Amino acid sequence: KEEGRVSSVSVQQFIEQISHVNKAKMIDHVGGVEEGACEIYNCVEKIIKQDILGCEMTELEGKDLGNKEDSTAPEEEVFGDVLWDAHDEQEQMEAFQQASNSTCELGFEKYFERLNDLVAAPAPIPPLLVSGGPGSGKSLLLSKWIQFQQKHSPNTLILYHFVGRPMSTSSESALIIKRLTLKLMQHSWSVSPLTFDPAKLLEEFPRWLEKLSARHQGSIIIIIDSIDQIQQAEKHMKWLIDPLPVNVRVIVSVNVETCPQAWRLWPTLHLDPLNSKDVKSLISAECNSANVKLTKEQEKKLERHCRSATTCNALYVTLLGKTIACVGNTGNVDEILQQCCQCQDTVSLYRLVLRSIQESLQSDREKGLLREILCVIGVSHNGVSESELLELYPELTPSVLASLLHSLDRMCLLTYGCGLLKFQHLQAWEMVKLEYMEEGANAISAYRQKLVDYFTMQLSRDRVTWRSADELPWLFQQQGDKQKLHKCLLNLFVSQNLYKRGHFAELLSYWQLVGKDKSSMAAEYFDSLKEYEKSCEGEESMICLADLYETLGRFLKDLGLLSQAVAPLQRSLEIRETALDPDHPRVAQSLHQLAGVYVQWKKFGNAEQLYKQALEISENAYGAEHPRVARELDALATLYQKQNKYEQAEQLRKKSFKIRQKAARQKGSLCGFALLRQRALQLEELTLGKDTPDNARTLNELGVLYYLQNNLETAELFLKRSLEMRERVLGCDHPDCAQSLNNLAALYNEQQHHDRAEELYEKALDIRRRALAPDHPSLAYTVKHLAVLYKKMGKLDKAVPLYELAVEIRQKSFGPKHPSVATALVNLAVLYCQMKKQMEALPLYERALRIYEDSFGQMHPRVGETLKNLAVLSYERGDFEKAAELYKRAMEIKEAETLLVGGKATSRHSSSGDTFSLKSTLSPNIFLEQGQR
Repeated sequence: KEEGRVSSVSVQQFIEQISHVNKAKMIDHVGGVEEGACEIYNCVEKIIKQDILGCEMTELEGKDLGNKEDSTAPEEEVFGDVLWDAHDEQEQMEAFQQASNSTCELGFEKYFERLNDLVAAPAPIPPLLVSGGPGSGKSLLLSKWIQFQQKHSPNTLILYHFVGRPMSTSSESALIIKRLTLKLMQHSWSVSPLTFDPAKLLEEFPRWLEKLSARHQGSIIIIIDSIDQIQQAEKHMKWLIDPLPVNVRVIVSVNVETCPQAWRLWPTLHLDPLNSKDVKSLISAECNSANVKLTKEQEKKLERHCRSATTCNALYVTLLGKTIACVGNTGNVDEILQQCCQCQDTVSLYRLVLRSIQESLQSDREKGLLREILCVIGVSHNGVSESELLELYPELTPSVLASLLHSLDRMCLLTYGCGLLKFQHLQAWEMVKLEYMEEGANAISAYRQKLVDYFTMQLSRDRVTWRSADELPWLFQQQGDKQKLHKCLLNLFVSQNLYKRGHFAELLSYWQLVGKDKSSMAAEYFDSLKEYEKSCEGEESMICLADLYETLGRFLKDLGLLSQAVAPLQRSLEIRETALDPDHPRVAQSLHQLAGVYVQWKKFGNAEQLYKQALEISENAYGAEHPRVARELDALATLYQKQNKYEQAEQLRKKSFKIRQKAARQKGSLCGFALLRQRALQLEELTLGKDTPDNARTLNELGVLYYLQNNLETAELFLKRSLEMRERVLGCDHPDCAQSLNNLAALYNEQQHHDRAEELYEKALDIRRRALAPDHPSLAYTVKHLAVLYKKMGKLDKAVPLYELAVEIRQKSFGPKHPSVATALVNLAVLYCQMKKQMEALPLYERALRIYEDSFGQMHPRVGETLKNLAVLSYERGDFEKAAELYKRAMEIKEAETLLVGGKATSRHSSSGDTFSLKSTLSPNIFLEQGQR
């Protein structure tokens, strides 16, 4: 609008059109195109983050999770230690929705009775085979029946998987079985460890099915659509031949032409060709949607044509109806009808559709771009995005692309899946190969090379996205280029991306292709990481390095290489302790993973100590009722069970179950994304009348939520209101007021308003000193963060007493000889060194060294770091001989680290402090405290 008025008639008509659309969002903007695009982008991003997801999980994972005392776990923690890709899950949800789309009912209800009989039949019963030709409507039938069951049998658990085209991610057997297992575990509250080894996963699935189905009160129906498209289906789906548990029923659909011979003996539901009534209703529905009226003669001609097996299936008739509807308003219906009648199968009809789209294009350039788009999508692994197409073909304008995609989507050639363009049906891709790829393998190879060049360029710019990790190794595999595949796998971020998204089997298959066994693979990864570590400077890159080491350790553990797994996990732990803080939640993550190796190694004593330390950190960071705490309790329970300590295990399991049950009620049915969204909805329910402690707590929680979403202005409003309400209701000296003060201080600290943060931290500390026990975790948090803030502001004299108090608190909490005390001593010593008080620092370092040696032994990396600090101190004091001796010892420990690959690893948790060897200025941990309901 300009000066409050609509600028043109066309804009006015547009506004009137969309004002009736549900959930439409209008942005009023006057100015440049780029500014407008930016405004729209920001609006869409805000809607996605706040309204749809509640938050963006990838950003949370990248943020310092330990900075808030109630943070949402990273996406991968939804299933405990099992890594899973939300993208794969979203792809299945979209596949189900697309399968159930139909312009009219095709009379499939007649098949429902047969499917219902299968569910009601007494066990044991083999799987039911739903068979039919390509495009006969198998996916449509199954998706409609799933909707029917979900509506009428809410107690029935339905697990479905829709297989896409062959060789796509959705057709990988190990991923399918893992997904089904995880779904079962999710519904049965199981937290048992799950193997990642593809062969073992497939072998153990029947046992998982037996075990988990026994816990479910009701029937379980497993539906796999297009099961014959799974890679080596007969070999990898052997469990289908075994007797199924009594409450489990399985339905699989197959193409009648490619069904394995052994499966043909199963009970079969074969989809009949469409009858003339269904054909007529389907074509009429398509024509009516475009306001095209057919004459009686035209209807009869179509009815006569759609009588053969290949011309009366659902896909062919749908495509026929769309073709007639598309040209009906502008062209000669009789002419297009004549052309359609010459197409005796779906592939030839698709060819007619493509040629009609080509004829509608204005130039040879656009026709060439159409060819390029279809071919490059066809040769990809999982599809191509619009933005990738625009980068691949700079001459392609957004308007031309939008027009082409509209036509291709409307005519059932292409569809969208998780934002990627892919072929809607296999027959469409078959047609494109016939039309555009006369050279066969050579043409396919040329288009794949174009994608290889594009994604290689992305890697060269240090842009490792899930897309490049998805496509590039697979493309090298298809091209048979083992050398480039090997180099790609040694890009640590590509391998990390695949592994952390649960694509373990895929990663392993690539290594097998380049001819590497497990041990040589482990050695190559470790060498690459050591080389990469040399270039790491600063806190951010060190945290990233720790993640890489952890990924490698977990990968090696899953391969069964326990001795090699210890080294990278131990290194990840050391880096996190130094770069973050010994009490940071990510340190707990490292401890948990290291403990898992010791459990498999049957070193139960070491594992128990590590799990307990991880539990302590998680409780302090998140509160006693957080899912992360439940995870540590489950791990300890499993450990006790292995040691026959059943009573202790049962107590921990009960405690964990209560936490998970409460979390599930808060989250609703969605895992991961829903937590913040559910809590944000409290805003609508918030009573703004009477002041109560509960309302103040809710305001505090909402402040933390907005902080997590980086909406600091809104977060400040809620945190201030929470503080004011608590001071009115509870009094200014109540510990809850200290919590609000602490949170506001953390927020101001992040905004670099250090003076305001200092004032609030000091108030919080004063309240907590008077109200809480001297070793209370909340007091320790405030002491630590105010001390770090003083240090950051250069107020070292004010920082000293707080660092001294931190030593006292840890001594009271853990005893004088605990590694955490050594950490506090080292931090105080570093502060004295910055103040040029080396004599005060010396005894602190020496005491810390004794504690580390007593706790971990003489060769532990923490001992080495402390020796190095002592060497620097001796050097500055002029005692060069002692400095050389200390430095030599430190270097011997450092060199001994390389032996960790052979399994000679320390088995106790290390707690490092600030050291001279870490050059970066460490940022403070800023804890936002949520409180507990």
